[in-house]
Amino acid sequence: MENYNRPNSSFDTAQNSLFDKISNSTVLKLFVILFLSLLLLIPLTLISDLIEERKTREQTVSEDIALNWAQEQVISGPVLAIPYNEPIQKPAEKINTTTASEYKQTKWIFVLPLSANISTDISPQQLSRGIYNSVVYNSSISIDGRFNKIDITKLEIPTEKIDWKGSRLVFGIQDFKGLGKRPLLTWNEQELTFDPDFNNLKLFNQNLVCPISINPNENENHFKITLNLKGSKSLNFVPLGDQTNISAKGNWVNPSFVGAFLPSKRTIDKSNFSASWEIPSFSRKLPQQWAGDILPIYHFEKNNGSLTDEAESTQAAPTTPSDTNIPNGILVNSDMITINFLPDINNYQKTTRVAKYGILIILLTFTSLLFTEIIKKKRIHIIQYVLIGAAMVLFYTLLLALSEHIGFNLAYLIASIATVLLIGSFIKAITKDRKTSLLFGTILSTFYLFIYVLMQLRDYSLIAGTIGIFIILAILMRVSTKINWYQFDNNYADQ
Repeated sequence: MENYNRPNSSFDTAQNSLFDKISNSTVLKLFVILFLSLLLLIPLTLISDLIEERKTREQTVSEDIALNWAQEQVISGPVLAIPYNEPIQKPAEKINTTTASEYKQTKWIFVLPLSANISTDISPQQLSRGIYNSVVYNSSISIDGRFNKIDITKLEIPTEKIDWKGSRLVFGIQDFKGLGKRPLLTWNEQELTFDPDFNNLKLFNQNLVCPISINPNENENHFKITLNLKGSKSLNFVPLGDQTNISAKGNWVNPSFVGAFLPSKRTIDKSNFSASWEIPSFSRKLPQQWAGDILPIYHFEKNNGSLTDEAESTQAAPTTPSDTNIPNGILVNSDMITINFLPDINNYQKTTRVAKYGILIILLTFTSLLFTEIIKKKRIHIIQYVLIGAAMVLFYTLLLALSEHIGFNLAYLIASIATVLLIGSFIKAITKDRKTSLLFGTILSTFYLFIYVLMQLRDYSLIAGTIGIFIILAILMRVSTKINWYQFDNNYADQ
């Protein structure tokens, strides 16, 4: 009986020995760790989707707040509109008569100001709904300037066809909800008020119109418009004057100046900003005066996405509509002067950037863990690698959840400390070695600190990150030369 069992016992021992050598092989474990790292890309992708979902939710709530307060505002004009009659021949067959009939169609002469000086004092603030915030503002705006004498000869319109008494001054804003009261107009020292116009002179998105008296023999007509206007996210100006000067100031720490021109002067300190523009009409797409039908002057596309903390000088501009009858084209966002009021901290943008480094942190952590396992000759099961990987993935969910309530910086500190303590205590329980757990906790803390520093560098993050990874790789290569990898597999399998 004993002779019968010995061969089997010897065969099982050889089989177990071969299995142990394979399962304990460092090369095999390295491939398993690499596969596990790639597998963890799945939950990292799901976390990225979660961040985008929360970001979309924030944008939806922000849009709801803006809808109730007032949306992004566009200040445009004023434009002088003067009606004239143009005879139109109506074909006889369309009126069931033998002779053609003539009727008059009202068209308009449009004149842009010779100069426009815009000054505004803006007071942004944050409105909250639940855990979400939206930047809104109150503004006090004054526009003064003058119109030059109208040169009818260039328009080739007979003087007798012009209805000077029907002249209007048209002023445009984007959202009437931002008006607390009617804007005031001073026209040649005469006090007037604007009324909304929804049907006739649709030059802008929402139009304010005031009847004015014009003497065609006067060389100049002076105007001044004052209004208080509410809005959200951004304040935009359409420079229509032959010379437009804009000065803006406010109490906001993160203004972003974009659009057709950057400020000629600007000052930004810890709580206030001021900026000024001097804009000639050389790049304006509209002539100083034209005649014809009423057509829109600009097309404004709202900023549906929140600007990042790095968007100081860039903003996506909408495409200019191709179908336009306005001379030289319709004005768009990129033709305007835009002041964006960025939030103090964009938590979702920062969390997204941190999550992009997720696979890098996981690979570096697993590599450090494998080196620790080899040097200390303490076996760490692949299941324990899975649990450590799950803890590192959970870091990003924890960061997202905390940043919505306490801000990104404090959330990053708490999430990283919690993750390091969790993984460090787990390593101590596995290896029964306090020094090993402290060493690994230090390594993991260095990785999280490295990513945080990259977040702060902004423009220099690429070069700093490349140099940092190069140094880490050099350290790993140096440590690997101290290990006898072939002896380790044999000794490790015998344990």
